[in-house]
Amino acid sequence: MASEQSLERDVHVRARNVGGIDEAEVSLPPGVTVLTGRNATNRTSFLQSIMAGLGSERATLKGDTDEGEVELRVDGETYTRTLTRNGDTVVYGGDPYLDDPTVADQFAFLLENTEVRRAVARGDDLREIIMDPVDTDEIEAQIRDLENEKRDLDEQIRELERIEDELPELEAEKRDLEADIEDAREELADVEDEIEDRDVSLEQSRSQKEAIEEAFEALRDARADLEDVEFELETERQTLEDLREERDRLESELEDADERDENPDRLAGRIDELRERKRALDDTISQLGSVISFNEEMLDGEGLDLDEFGGDSNADPTEQLLDETEDVVCWTCGSEVERDRIEGTVDHLRELRAEKLDERSDLDDQIEELSATRSEIQRQQRERERTQRRLSEVESEIEATEGRIESLEESLADQQEEVKRLEAETEDAGTGGDYDEVLELHRESNEIELRIERLESDLADVEAEIEDHEETLRERDDLSERREEIDDELTDLRTKVDRIEAEAVEEFNDHMESVLAVLEYDNIERIWVERREREVREGRRKVEKTTFDLHVIRATDDGTSYRDTIDHLSESEREVTGLVFALAGYLVHEVYEDVPFMVLDSLEAIDSDRIARVVDYFSDYADYLVVALLPEDAQALSEEYTYVEQID
Repeated sequence: MASEQSLERDVHVRARNVGGIDEAEVSLPPGVTVLTGRNATNRTSFLQSIMAGLGSERATLKGDTDEGEVELRVDGETYTRTLTRNGDTVVYGGDPYLDDPTVADQFAFLLENTEVRRAVARGDDLREIIMDPVDTDEIEAQIRDLENEKRDLDEQIRELERIEDELPELEAEKRDLEADIEDAREELADVEDEIEDRDVSLEQSRSQKEAIEEAFEALRDARADLEDVEFELETERQTLEDLREERDRLESELEDADERDENPDRLAGRIDELRERKRALDDTISQLGSVISFNEEMLDGEGLDLDEFGGDSNADPTEQLLDETEDVVCWTCGSEVERDRIEGTVDHLRELRAEKLDERSDLDDQIEELSATRSEIQRQQRERERTQRRLSEVESEIEATEGRIESLEESLADQQEEVKRLEAETEDAGTGGDYDEVLELHRESNEIELRIERLESDLADVEAEIEDHEETLRERDDLSERREEIDDELTDLRTKVDRIEAEAVEEFNDHMESVLAVLEYDNIERIWVERREREVREGRRKVEKTTFDLHVIRATDDGTSYRDTIDHLSESEREVTGLVFALAGYLVHEVYEDVPFMVLDSLEAIDSDRIARVVDYFSDYADYLVVALLPEDAQALSEEYTYVEQID
């Protein structure tokens, strides 16, 4: 009796109206599950049901119904998939295991029409297949964002370095100011002592002394006010000069700016037209792909019931499908047609699809070019509008600043007259005898006090600047640490594509070598992929592009090695190569992290002994490996596997 834990690990699949299935429910334990049976026993339909529950849209709805569903229980969680007919299409809904099944469709769900297997069989560029899941546009956007952040950080770090360089100068300035203040205070103390001595020696009356001190206090305040006005006036004049320079610069920018003839709205309309054409092309390409895949499956025998079309019920279906010398019953019109004519039509459809793909590539180039032009025009327009707004603001600021300068100049003249008047009063207050010397000492004392106030104000500013610098410098470690993180992220992103390509080549070559050793093909010494840079045409442009070249080395009976091409591989050898390349993609993109399943179908081109070895090899890389096989092929597999002979 199975333990509760093992039952929990079993995956339960319930399917209704999927492919040729009316209703079926099967439990799949971890490891290898072999679906055995003759053709038309719903093995492929059940694989499609598993794929649908996992999130794929490659499952078909039963022809005589309008809705179907799949329920998948994995690790105690239930996932659903619904299929609903909507006119000539099928709408997929529910809550499947995967949000995005794209990578699994390419490298885990290995039915006969899986693109990776077809690509190897056709001799396509395998690099495009392996790199398809990599969003290079997103990688480039991330790189741009990180580069912008790095530039900002570099600017901040340079500013911190400048601030750090200023600190010694500020510290020296602080020490000089403190020394100057100390000297000034000593000088003031000497003057005040001398004033005190003079006051005592002259026995000046208290009332006259207070009048003199009040006069000097008023004079000191007036001089301080005069300095404030002078400082404010100088600041406003500097501001006016800066504003006028900015105005000249803005006017020059507006004169130099190009006025683009293109209208962004017209370009947007053109872009929308091109996108609409591209969407129509996408629909056409998708429909062509479906038609081609369907006809390829029908030509290979998948899903074709000869009895339904009046074929010989006693004949071998495989022989009826593969015998190219006989006519076949057209699954579209029901009449007998030469097989070569159907294959020629399929070839024509493939050529038409290739032409549509080239046309779509040209549209992508045009859309990209027009979008870039439109963005640049809009950017220039925004920049021009910002410049015009700023110019208007600067004109207003200049006018306001000129008004403030005029008012300050009047205040300066008034304050200068006030200082002169107060200076005259202090002279009159002490007229006579030796008191002139006392007045001079008071003037000197007043000037020293003003100097001390200025020095103390300057010292406070320097101390505040030093404190700000030290506070800012505390951020440097965090900025430097973040910059190092960005460098690491940029390195990772910039090498991500190269790394995936290199890993894919390495995985394929390693596994291909191992599989060839296991399968013991007599005349194949080696099959491997080489990464190469070559110039290719992309739309209307020529660009440098990485390609994967597949190489084959064969050996003759006498041991002589020679180079061959994939075109000369047998169907069995091609199928094995396609499966190994799919396994490389499965591992490189870490599909096993997202989905624990791998499904295999249509392995009849490989002899049963080698099928057993392939299944055994693949079983090491997926928690659940489900394989559909004919009974005679399944006999060679291990008895330890789980076998399902009836789908119900």
